[in-house]
Amino acid sequence: MPRAKLFFSEAFRSIGANISTTVAATMTVLIGMFLLGLFIALFSWVNSWTDHVRKDVIVKVFFEQSPEATEQQVNAVRAKIQTFPETKTVVFVSKEEALDRMKAKYPTLVEGLVGNPLPDAFEVTPKDADQVTSLANRLSPLPPGVEKVDYAQKKTERILSVTNVIKYIFLLGSVILMIASTILIANTIRLSIFSRRREVEVMKLVGASNWFVRGPFMLEGLICGLIGALAAIILLVLAKEVALPVIEGHSSTFSEEDVHALSFPLTALILIGVALAVGAAGSGITLRRFLRV
Repeated sequence: MPRAKLFFSEAFRSIGANISTTVAATMTVLIGMFLLGLFIALFSWVNSWTDHVRKDVIVKVFFEQSPEATEQQVNAVRAKIQTFPETKTVVFVSKEEALDRMKAKYPTLVEGLVGNPLPDAFEVTPKDADQVTSLANRLSPLPPGVEKVDYAQKKTERILSVTNVIKYIFLLGSVILMIASTILIANTIRLSIFSRRREVEVMKLVGASNWFVRGPFMLEGLICGLIGALAAIILLVLAKEVALPVIEGHSSTFSEEDVHALSFPLTALILIGVALAVGAAGSGITLRRFLRV
């Protein structure tokens, strides 16, 4: 307890004595964590959006109409599809249900229809959207009663390629931002410690251990990181309250259940953890060169 009390008193004394470098380090943490928070929100939202889009990637198995596929053939095809390792779900869509869907989606196209030209079908969802081609190929040659198998190849390939590119771009951007923030924060803390190198040298000359010297500086880094992270979280809350309603007001494509970003409390915890780790590590690592006295 006495040592912890000493560390805290030295850390606050150092912060007060070097207010300019402390403010610079704290502002660097604030900016870095604010940008990182935005990237986490954007990346998690884009990841959720791509997952939502990829859910629409399905294989459609259309049955013959003339003559109409028998119930035995339909059940045989269902049993066969369910044995495939790529299969997640198999949903039967009757010709009546398919027509109702078309009426709801394209009412003008079905106004003059006398009968129902749509066949019965299975909608097969793969476990992974990237497996859609292999899943469709497993139904070749076509089983008895099946007229054709379709998975909108060009559209599916376009969806998969675009969503993968978007994911990789945001992942790479997040990694680059974290590395840049860490380097920037460490350099700012290095300047703060460099201005007090004489103090470190004196402490070493009077017999202080390396960890005793590191303690106040690492605690100072933790304090700067915590203050910067809390300030960044406050700014993110303000941005969330001000900007998000405007964005949601102009976009009603997806519901909150379909596409959503990482929960804000979890994002805040990540920012605090990263800021504390970077602040302590930046101080501890930077001190190594000044501990060799």
